[in-house]
This record gives sequence, structure tokens and C-alpha cells, in this order.
Amino acid sequence: MNQLALVTGATSGIGRAFAERLAAAGYDLIVTGRREDRLAEFAAAHPGARTVAADLSTDDGVAAVAAICATEPLTMLVNNAGVAHYMPLAELPADKAHELVHVKVAAPTMLTRAAVAGMRDRGEGRIVNVAGMIAFSGPAGPSVMPRRAVYAGSLAYLVALSQTLNAELEGTGVRVQVLCPGVVATEFHERQGLDLSAVPRMSAADVVTASLRGFELGEVVTAPGVEDPGLLDAVFAADLAAFGGQRPELASRYR
Repeated sequence: MNQLALVTGATSGIGRAFAERLAAAGYDLIVTGRREDRLAEFAAAHPGARTVAADLSTDDGVAAVAAICATEPLTMLVNNAGVAHYMPLAELPADKAHELVHVKVAAPTMLTRAAVAGMRDRGEGRIVNVAGMIAFSGPAGPSVMPRRAVYAGSLAYLVALSQTLNAELEGTGVRVQVLCPGVVATEFHERQGLDLSAVPRMSAADVVTASLRGFELGEVVTAPGVEDPGLLDAVFAADLAAFGGQRPELASRYR
């Protein structure tokens, strides 16, 4: 039986690069996205690929794709769909805040939940949650632009979800990765009205290469543009040190 992958946000950028790479590797594919014309174009170029038009900013869209994840024998799930909406929280319209949280928090959670039980029962599966290095930007000061509190928070959620879930699945044959690229040469920022043409950017194909190689290396957090993995190890060691350093007594600085 061929391996079966489902890729969300597969009509452009990193999602399209994942779909192209997996198709070339012989995977059977289910690709989802909002733009039906792009889905039709992909299907025409890849006979046999199944396309599902779904808006993951809506409950109905998430439910439709989750039903597929729960019933199909997926060996790989790529939660790639995304929106940016870079702006300060106080200025972020409620509908855009809802869309962002639904696409980058609710949808990956519910699709992973739907897929993981079957993967665990079959003893095989890989889950990729596409986040970004902005997940680590929380400590940055006010000089860092653009403002993007909700976007950064949603990506940080994907890091914690992926790390914790991967530990939960130890020994089951199911592995979870959170993929954290920096700035990538896709349509993503342009759709938000940001011109990054002068900024050095990684290709989407290189991001996919890093993800697949990251699984081979046993990584849970894959950062394609970070040369020294010890930097990430230091971040996570500090996280655990803080977590383990708590006591039931009030810290002296608060007395």
C-alpha cells in the first residue's frame, strides 16, 4: 500500500512544496486549500491526487478535513495552512483574530487529534506542524516590528503542542515535528501587504528538505535556518530549568 499524506494550505508556498515533494516520492495525496482554482490546477498536474476545498478558519471547514483525517489511513499529516494578520492586538479586528487563531491553533489541534489515534493504532505516522521562528520572539523588546502578538502566540502554541505530543507518543511509531522556518520566499507576506522582496529569503523547497531531513535526524523542533542546533537545545534546557525550579513557597522577590 502506498503511503498517504494530507497537506493543508497546499495551493501555494510551503504547502505546495510539500505536496510536490511527496508526490514525487510516490505518496498518495489529499491536498486542501481555500482556492478551488489552485486545487484544480494541482489535480490536473498530479493525476490521482484528491483535492478538498475547505476554509480552516471556519468550524465547518475544520470538521470536514478532520473527518478525512479520522477515517483515512494517513501516514503523514502536514498542518501548513496559515494566515498572518500582523498588527498590534488592540488594532486587530475581531474577525481577523478569530481567523488567525482558528487556522493556526484550532485547526492543527483538531486535525491532529483526528489523525493521531489511527496512526497510533497502525504503529506509523508523521505529523508536521508548520510554525516559524517568530514562535521564539516573545522576549523581544518594543523595537521589534511589525507588531504581531497573536501571530507569535499561535506559533509558540504549535511548538509546545508538538513537543508535548511527541513525548506522549513515545514508542508508538508516531512522530511529531514542529517546523520553524524564518522568512520564506512565498506569497504569504505579499498577501498581507508586506514587501519583503529586498529581504534574503529561504525557498519553500529548502524548508521541505529540512523537514524531511529533520525526521531522519530525530528532531522534534526543526529550524531550517539555524546553523547551530545548540542554540535551540539551550532554549529548551532553560525552559525545563525554569519549569523544574518552581517551589510551593512564594519566591523571595515577591515578599
